[in-house]
Order: sequence, then C-alpha cells, then structure tokens
Amino acid sequence: MLTDRAIPQSVRQEHDPLADPDWQEPEAPVERLSWLRLGILVLVLAGLGAGSAATVLHLRDTAGPTAKSWAVPYVDVTLTPTFQFQDPKANPANDVALAFVVADPKDGCSPSWGGAYSPDEAAASLELDRRISQLRSAGGNIMLSVGGQTNTELAVACTDQARLTDAYRQLVRRYDVKTLDLDIEGTAVADQASLRRRALALAALQAERESAGQPLAVWLTLPVTPNGLTADGLGAVRTTLEGGVSLRGVNVMTMDFGSQQSSHPNMLELSTQALESTHRQLSALYLRLGVQLTPPQVWSRLGATPMIGQNDVDAERFTLDDARGLASFAVEKGLGRVSMWSLNRDARCRGTFTNVVVHSNTCSGVTQEALAFSSVFAGLPGSAVGMSGRESVTVPNQESIVDDPTTSPYPVWRITAQYVNGYKVVWHGVVYEAKWANKGVDPSAAGDASNPTPWSVIGPVGPTETAPRPSPTVTGVTVAWNPATLYARGERVLFEGLPYQARWSTKGDAPSTQYPISPDEPWQPLFTVPGEPVTN
Repeated sequence: MLTDRAIPQSVRQEHDPLADPDWQEPEAPVERLSWLRLGILVLVLAGLGAGSAATVLHLRDTAGPTAKSWAVPYVDVTLTPTFQFQDPKANPANDVALAFVVADPKDGCSPSWGGAYSPDEAAASLELDRRISQLRSAGGNIMLSVGGQTNTELAVACTDQARLTDAYRQLVRRYDVKTLDLDIEGTAVADQASLRRRALALAALQAERESAGQPLAVWLTLPVTPNGLTADGLGAVRTTLEGGVSLRGVNVMTMDFGSQQSSHPNMLELSTQALESTHRQLSALYLRLGVQLTPPQVWSRLGATPMIGQNDVDAERFTLDDARGLASFAVEKGLGRVSMWSLNRDARCRGTFTNVVVHSNTCSGVTQEALAFSSVFAGLPGSAVGMSGRESVTVPNQESIVDDPTTSPYPVWRITAQYVNGYKVVWHGVVYEAKWANKGVDPSAAGDASNPTPWSVIGPVGPTETAPRPSPTVTGVTVAWNPATLYARGERVLFEGLPYQARWSTKGDAPSTQYPISPDEPWQPLFTVPGEPVTN
C-alpha cells in the first residue's frame, strides 16, 4: 500500500491444507474444537450474522451475494501536500480510510499519526478533526487504519495489554469510528505475541462497544500472492478469530506481486486469482474452526485493495481498465469491500514522459484524468454498517449563519481582502483554505470545470471555538501608536497590544486589525495570525 511494499517474488507454501489454495474440503468430519475454543468462536460468530449452538455451524445457502461492495479508498493523512478528503471537489468517495495510526516513537503505547503527530497535534496542524466533521456533516464517514508498512503498529510496540487496549479505545472514542482497519505487514504478520495482544485488545473493545449499543467492525488488511494469503497471513486471521475478535472481513492488498512471468503482467487477472485463492483459504479456515459458510458469505467477508497505477514492482501497472474490471468482479461476487492506495495518488504525474516508470506517493504514474480511479470505485453500490450510503458528498447550505469574529478560529472572509495560497478563513460557519491567490471570490460559491473555485472546504466551526490569538514575531516594542506623530519608515509601534512597523512615512493612519492586512496598508504587522500559511 505504501512504497517499498513489494511481496517476495517467491513465497514458500507450508505443507498445511490451509496454506494450499488447491486444498479441497475432506469428506471426513472436521477436527472438533476444545470447549474453551468453542466458547470463543460462539462469541465471534455472533458478529457474523449466524446463530447456532452446534459445534459446526451450518448456514443456509442463499442465491446471490450477501453484501453490496463498499468503496472506501485510503488517504495518506500525513503526506504533503495535504489531501482534502472532506472536499467534494477533491474527493468523489463517500467514505474514506484514514491511514496510518501507528505507535508514537517516544511511547509505544500512545497512538500517533505516522509517528509525527499526536491526535491533538493532528487536529491543530492538519485540521484532521475538523475535516472529519465536515465529511460527516455532508453524509460521508471514515474508517481508521492502524499499522501500515512504515513505522510500528501499536500491538508490536506496546507489550502492556491494558495500555494497548486503552490506545485502541482512545482512537475509537476520539474519532467515533464504527470500523477499524488493522493493516498488518512485514515482520508483524508473523509476530505471534503481537497478534495475540492485538486480538485480546480488540475483542475487549468490541465487547465494550457492543454493551454500549455502538458495535465496532474490524477488518484485517494483509499482503497476498496470486496463490492467496501467505501461511503467516492465514495464521494471523486464525489467531485473530481464536482471540475472540468478531472479524468483519479480510482485505487483501492486490499489488506488488513480484511478477516474473511477463514484462506486462495482467494485474486484473492476478488480482482476481488472488481473491479466488483467498476465498478458498477462508472457506477452509472457517470450516476448520467449526463454521460452514456459503460461498457468497465468504465473498462478503473479503476486500481488495489495489495500488492504482504504477506499483512498487516496475513491471506492474494497475490501469483504469483493471479498475473497471475489479469493480465488475466485486459486484458480481458480492465482495464486501474495495479500497485503493490511494486518493493522494489519483492523478497523472506532471512533467514525465509516457511509459516511464514513476514511483510517487502523489501521482499514479499512468495516463489518467484526475480522480479517475476514485470515480470508478465510487460507483459501487454498498456502504458499511452505520454509514449513510449516499452516492456523493455535498456541502450543507449554511448561508443563514452569521459569522462572529469572537467565536471564529480564523479571520472572517472579506470581499476586499487579497488571500494567498494556504490562507484559512471562516465563512457562514465553515472553515475554507485558499488553493491559490484570489480576491473577491465567495468561498461558498460553487465552481465548475471552466471556472473552478479557489477555495477548499475544510470543515465546520465548532461550538466552543474562539477568535484567533495573534503571535508577535518580535520583542521590545513598547511605544504606543499616536495619531499626532509623524512616523518614519521602519519605526515600530504597539497598537491594541500588537507590534507594527511603518512601511513608509505616515501620520494619522491607524494600523489595521482586519486580517489579512493588505500590503497597501502603511503599517506592516510584526505578528502572525492563525490561518496565515506558514512560510520558511
């Protein structure tokens, strides 16, 4: 999903029927569970929509898929430039998977975004909480993805079971998520101790949420080969189930197959082969654990995540035709989920030549229109339990809201002000950010292809927010501005407690307090205001 994710070109299969995609169900009775393991599985299966007291649970076969495929593309939250997933002009998807929460490098039991931001820091620096609120207010929602290829997942870093459980609990409560995605990669897939810790923590959290009437769905995201999950990957699923987790599904990363058979491998064929193989493996695994699922029920517990465009393996490119084929496959089979890595990459690379391999986190490396892959998958018919299921994200009409400068976290938009790229304003109760320099363009006005809006919608103003507090960039200014004094260029004064410097000789012109302060004003502010872009 991230760069450098390539799966080894050859994966050794153990002599275990669960690791063999060609293994067929035996005619003899399956191995029975111990009473302890059986008790755990009964609890697990309560979340699978099946009910029986028998050791082997038989579910009635039904025609057709049991789920509508849910489109939930990934967003790399900490990647620069920030992807405005909450803005319908930038994101056609209804729901998104925000990635990645990992262990804080200084405290392995504390969650962080990409090892760089605590949740509070992400709210302040990335406007993450506000952007989530905006997406939800417009009918969308989020899934939270924990782990990834880079950095260290919480269960690997944190060996204190109570603190690990609390770390997951903090995330679920803070972001009010209904679905957690555990992205397990690299050595973590075979780390048995961390797999058991993670399962116990998630099972405890699911029990808490179920008691509160707020059930929590859990997905495992794992590497895959055309022959299915690796032995370690299949073991991770089994350990998770045996640990008491009600597993919503297994999402396989249909990417970076390490293709050697062709200079132009068929990525759709490899992806569907991987899904078919994983389907057989999961059918066998559930049967071994005492659960007989119908083929459609297994498909509804499977997800696929391709890396759009150029993969980490040079020969592998997942094209728009591949995306359309996967979307059709998902609908035909009733695949529970289709994601993609990532929304940040869903654009053509600039300044590159055709057929030149481009590995980038911010573009796909193939010829495409912006958001073309997202648009293909956004047409899938499903949604997660508890999600709105709306077909597109819209911005609520808030024209009746009158902005109060004393409760607005950024300056209120003014029609006469000149705004630079990155400047944030408040307008009709919503925070907007300038995509490029502009003046006199209403942030709430809709744009179109011929006349795009220069503003991105960030999210709603919260009920407890206050006016921005300017931060002086100099010290030692003590002389108050006097309307009767003639000031020479470069002289400094205080006005309403803030320092200014004369741009030219001036008398009687009070320093401006309307932000942003125009360069035509005689007094240059010697302070910064929240909302101004950070410049180096």
